[in-house]
Amino acid sequence: MDGSHLISNRRGVLAGIAALAIPAFGLAACGAKKGGRTKLVLGDQVHLLQSKAEAAGVLKNLPYDIEWANFVGAAPLLEALNAGAVDTAPAGDLPVVLAAAAGAPLKIIAGMKFSTRNIGILARQGSSVRKVADLAGQRVIVSSARGSISHYLLLEALKEAKVDPKKVDIGFMLPNDAAAAFAAGRIDIWATFGTYQIAAELAGARLVRDGEGINSPYSLLAASQGALDDPDKRSALRDILARFQAAARWSLANPDTYAEIFVRQTKVDLRVAKIMVDRQNALLVPPDNAVIAPLQRVVDRFYADGELPKHVNVAAIADATVFPA
Repeated sequence: MDGSHLISNRRGVLAGIAALAIPAFGLAACGAKKGGRTKLVLGDQVHLLQSKAEAAGVLKNLPYDIEWANFVGAAPLLEALNAGAVDTAPAGDLPVVLAAAAGAPLKIIAGMKFSTRNIGILARQGSSVRKVADLAGQRVIVSSARGSISHYLLLEALKEAKVDPKKVDIGFMLPNDAAAAFAAGRIDIWATFGTYQIAAELAGARLVRDGEGINSPYSLLAASQGALDDPDKRSALRDILARFQAAARWSLANPDTYAEIFVRQTKVDLRVAKIMVDRQNALLVPPDNAVIAPLQRVVDRFYADGELPKHVNVAAIADATVFPA
């Protein structure tokens, strides 16, 4: 659920998608109070956060109103956050940083730890590639685009193996398209993540390198600066974070039930869902130095590679004061 295709090049990072994403939900005035009650518009991807919260029963007796806004990935979700159409956005670490680098008024209010085995460079059965050094002279397809977590993994893995990236033919493709091309044998090497990676490995793909020791181990929950500046919404954000934490505890205690929810929402095979839940089913943590430090290392390296439009001080876009005690 990374949705890292926030940019397809280094220009226009936040251009074009908002006009498509916002009217679908009619959220132009998401900050308005209804009947004197504060309302939060909660961004989501593939209804997973909503499904977990509802299954855990943590959304009862809310002292404010909520509205869910579902998106297919991080890119349109962060566009909506930038436009003020949603108050919160769960997304991968690099998409959030890329949005901030492009000027989106947001803050990181929580982190969610996951296994960096959930990002990987894969080779099809029959490929001669068995280690990263073998990628010299090969074509590698990256999901989803320049600036994704899988793109970062590939660049850093090439550095680690002392392979000049210029000697690798790097292409970019949306995950669904890449999955189909990989399965059909039209591409041999694929840098991908999440359910796409798990499904390919279960089908026989060989893992060349995963994200262990390279990628940051956190996904993020971002909130709009507008919501944080509103005292009533800020209070509501603190409360909803506590409820999301309770939902996370429920899913940790009920992994099989959550895997079934994951299947219903994403339509993936149950085997894929169970591995995904094992790798990503974690408690929320405050955006303190444990989250900031590994992400800052990623940001510094990505900026040095020329893949960020400007350098980002991660601590400056984090607000740990909203996280419940």
